[in-house]
Amino acid sequence: MLIVDREGTAEEAKKLGLKDGEFDLIVGHLGRKPSFTELAMFSGMWSEHCSYKNSILLLKKLYSESDRLLAKPGEENAGSLKINDKQAVVFKVESHNHPSAVEPYQGAATGVGGIMRDVFTMGARPIATLNSLRFGMPAKDQRTRYLLRRVVKGIGDYGNSLGIANTGGEIFFHESYTRNPLVNAMTVGVADIDKMATAKIPGPGKWVVYVGAKTGRDGIHGASFASKNLSKESEEERSAVQVGDPFLEKLVMEATIECIQKKLVLAIQDMGAAGLVSSSSEMAASGNVGVRLDLEKVPARETGMVPFEFMLSESQERMLMVIEPGNWDKVKAVFDKWELDAAVIGETTEGKNLQIFMDGKCYADLTAEILTKKAPRYEREQKPVAMKQGAADLNQLDELLQKADISGVTKLFAKLLAHPNLCSRQPIYRQYDTDIGLKRVIGPGQNGCVVRVPHSDSALAVTIDGNGYYIAIDPYKGAQHTVAEAVRNIAATGAVPIGLTNCLNFANPYIPENYWFFAQAVTGMSDACREFKVPIVSGNVSFYNESEDGPVLPTPTMGVVGLLEKAVHAVPAAPADLSSKLNLFLCGKFAPSQQASQYHYAEGKPLGGPLPSLDLKTELAGAQKLAKLAGAGVLAAAIDLSAGGLMRAACRVAFACFESSGKMPSITLDITVLGKGLADTLLLGETAHCYLVAVSDANASALEKEHSAEFPVAKLGSFEAGGGKLKLGQTEIALADLYAAWAGGLKEYFR
Repeated sequence: MLIVDREGTAEEAKKLGLKDGEFDLIVGHLGRKPSFTELAMFSGMWSEHCSYKNSILLLKKLYSESDRLLAKPGEENAGSLKINDKQAVVFKVESHNHPSAVEPYQGAATGVGGIMRDVFTMGARPIATLNSLRFGMPAKDQRTRYLLRRVVKGIGDYGNSLGIANTGGEIFFHESYTRNPLVNAMTVGVADIDKMATAKIPGPGKWVVYVGAKTGRDGIHGASFASKNLSKESEEERSAVQVGDPFLEKLVMEATIECIQKKLVLAIQDMGAAGLVSSSSEMAASGNVGVRLDLEKVPARETGMVPFEFMLSESQERMLMVIEPGNWDKVKAVFDKWELDAAVIGETTEGKNLQIFMDGKCYADLTAEILTKKAPRYEREQKPVAMKQGAADLNQLDELLQKADISGVTKLFAKLLAHPNLCSRQPIYRQYDTDIGLKRVIGPGQNGCVVRVPHSDSALAVTIDGNGYYIAIDPYKGAQHTVAEAVRNIAATGAVPIGLTNCLNFANPYIPENYWFFAQAVTGMSDACREFKVPIVSGNVSFYNESEDGPVLPTPTMGVVGLLEKAVHAVPAAPADLSSKLNLFLCGKFAPSQQASQYHYAEGKPLGGPLPSLDLKTELAGAQKLAKLAGAGVLAAAIDLSAGGLMRAACRVAFACFESSGKMPSITLDITVLGKGLADTLLLGETAHCYLVAVSDANASALEKEHSAEFPVAKLGSFEAGGGKLKLGQTEIALADLYAAWAGGLKEYFR
């Protein structure tokens, strides 16, 4: 085919973000120099963001085995698992870090929109969205406060407008994220298995249909922008940030799902990163067919756009469908009903070439697999980093308790509970609609969130977790701790974890130390999932998370989905009925450590380890026990022990009761049950394996019967209505004082 476009050059390849030697690789694949349009297409598809060129070889080793699995990771837009014989859960998490650093409102909003499209393109209706956020310390930096407010508003405005409940999430603050925040968005949907869509084109002779919003110049080179370090220069690249319209996305979602349910769609893909070139080439390559596109037929909102702009635009709320020609009138009728653009812009062809035409002239003609399957694959050099040792253990709480210094203990606890990493997240999630859709069983602020599965008695528990603090100390064990923490969140609701999605946020992979952190964390995550029999079904890699100030903490984010066969068996973090006194039990192998704890971080101690001990078999046994106890109706409440230790877990139970009833309960803890050691370690240290549970007198014996070496059960105290005291031996602390500190930790940043 005669290409009218001029040739691209090696210099232009470098400016477009391609690495040294990759222009020559392109020439070798094509047997000629690429046209400029082709070169631009390569810059998107061979970017780190689209090709995973520095991670795919490691990712292929991830554990992903399950009888529930409906598609292998990477085969479809999102991961999918069977809930039952008729329904599937579809879920995925992705990053929008660099766009959020440059334009936080639109960066966060379009991150939510993009992950929603990944889910509903598979025919799944989104029922829950979550987010994982990282920022610098807001008290120290005005721009951090601006980024925090605008990101939260972007997430809230988009999700609320779209009508999808924001059911939970997590947030962490550390100086390393000051210039480069992390904004990871996760969406969970439910689909009828027999009405799910695929991204794989079935063959030639089909029509390629563009649907949704018109194309503009926003987001051009967005994938390349996300594949390099943030700098003062790149922070000015606002044209690489997309602009979203949630109300339009709602229409696109409804029209898309309607077409899929009516079986009018043969294949479909979201036009996300790298826009039209990504969706068309990936669909063509997966179906092993050719595709011809005629760009003058693409609905455009700007004049004078040239082929490479059409191909690389990341304008939001757009989809690419493949349909039978005979179904065009039916498809057009659906999109006309929803007042959306729909246009036939091409066809699938014999052969394997992706051909780009405009006004009858050819600008690109190359096999789709060169853009996708033949993208370069690297495994970079690794350089191990020695683990940093932590500071000596603190004994300030121990001394205060020995002196019965109630004022001192109260001040220490209040200081910790007010810390941004330990305080209430209510100022954030109150800005989100957490109830819309009437599917919520357990909402944000507890353990994992629980949402009903439509048209069934079951429910899904969902959570998202990350711990860059642990990973920076020991990436292999830290990743295992992160998986274990997410599994505990799910188990505390009474659910059985069935699948994991991840977003791997790391720094420049060309620096050997950075790549070592990445490789170790990926291996640790996979090994933990193998032990738990929890498949990794989807994910995302975000490299280059560093600025001129240096790299962020290496932060793999884990989103886990669990299944409750009966929604009525869901366990809250706080008892719903306080008409009688409840017993508090500590369940699990309790081995707290001050090292690497948020207690040390809040007290200004240097980052260091070792990490708390972790036994994956013990974790699994505990998770299985919690599900069994929940199904038997034994547990009135449960919460896992995590950051802030036992003290924070106990306070969170009390605070959740207060927020739901308006009355502050009393909690009694017998810390002598915890064994020997500093009170600082026992109450404020961090441990794996453990849950704090509340049971009635009638159910206490059923819980105690589950005691074993892998799952120790010890009565720790009691929980009762009224009084508002935290009782530690002879020391009684007013919970109202602690609640005021905890509830106010983030409030000032959202006024």
